[in-house]
Amino acid sequence: MKLLSFRYEGKECFGPKVKKEEAVWDVVEIQNELKVLPSFSTKLIDGLTQGMEFVEQIRKLTEAALNSDHPEKFKHSFSEIEWLAPIPRTPKNLICIGKNYADHAKEMGSDAPVDLVVFTKSPTSIAADEQTVPVHNDLTDSYDYEGELAVVIGKGGKSIPKQLAYDHVFGYTIANDLTARDLQSKHQQYFLGKSLEGSCPMGPYLVTKDEIPQSQNLSIVTKVNDEVRQNGNTQDMIRRVDDLIVEVSKYVKLEAGDVLLTGTPAGVGKGFNPPKFLKAGDTVKVSIESIGTLVTHLS
Repeated sequence: MKLLSFRYEGKECFGPKVKKEEAVWDVVEIQNELKVLPSFSTKLIDGLTQGMEFVEQIRKLTEAALNSDHPEKFKHSFSEIEWLAPIPRTPKNLICIGKNYADHAKEMGSDAPVDLVVFTKSPTSIAADEQTVPVHNDLTDSYDYEGELAVVIGKGGKSIPKQLAYDHVFGYTIANDLTARDLQSKHQQYFLGKSLEGSCPMGPYLVTKDEIPQSQNLSIVTKVNDEVRQNGNTQDMIRRVDDLIVEVSKYVKLEAGDVLLTGTPAGVGKGFNPPKFLKAGDTVKVSIESIGTLVTHLS
C-alpha cells in the first residue's frame, strides 16, 4: 500500500493512493461518514504502532468507500491537495547513518568505517515531494544531495534483537539528505550542516513493508537536472536495515514515526572533480525501486 500525507481545505490528512488514479482516499472522512470501524486513528503516526492491522483497517475503509453510493466523495485528486512528507513531523530528530556504502566512503576520502557513523537532522528540516526549498547560498557554497532509502518505524522498542528487527518496520520512503559540506567541516559535526530549512525532503509515498519484502535489493538513482549522478543499490549497504535497527536501538529507544536514513551510494556532488554542488534553479530527483520518485526544486 502506498500511503501519503496531505493537506486538504486546511486540514492535515492521510490515505492510500487510489489504484490506477492520480488521487488519494481520505480514510478519516470515510470513517467519519460510514462508521466502518469501531475506532480508527485520525493521525497516521498514531496508527503506525498497529502495523499490518492498521493497513488492514485502511483496506476495509477503502473497500467500504468503493461499495458506497458515492465513492467519489471520498477521493481527492492530486491536483486538489497540498502534498506533505509522509511523516510530516517525527517524534525526535531524524536518525541518519553516514558512510554506509563503501564507494561513498571512498569518494569522501576515507575507508569504510569500522564502527557505525550516526548523526541526526532536525525534524524542522523535513520537506515534501515537489517542494521548492532554499539553496542557502547566504550560509553555504557547497550544498550537496544524498539520495537514500528511509525506514519508517512502526512498533517502538529498545535493544531490539536482529531476528525481530523487521517486525519494528512499518514501511519505507525516499529521503534526500541535503547537506552543507562546508558547514559540516567547519563545525566538526553534522547537525547544523544537515539541518538547514528544507534539507530533508521525503516522499512521495510511505510504502508498507508487505510491498517491499526485500529492502536489500532496491535500485537508487539520483538525477540533478536529469543528469544521473548516483546509480546504486541497497544491496551494497555495509550494514543492512536490520543491522541498523539493532545497533541504534541499543542506545536509543525507537518510537513509532521515527525515520532512519540508511546512507547514500557514491555519486554525491563532493565526490566529483571539480565538485558538482547544487545551485538555485536545480531540480533533484531521487528514484527508488518499488517506491517512486522524490522531486526537489532548489531556489
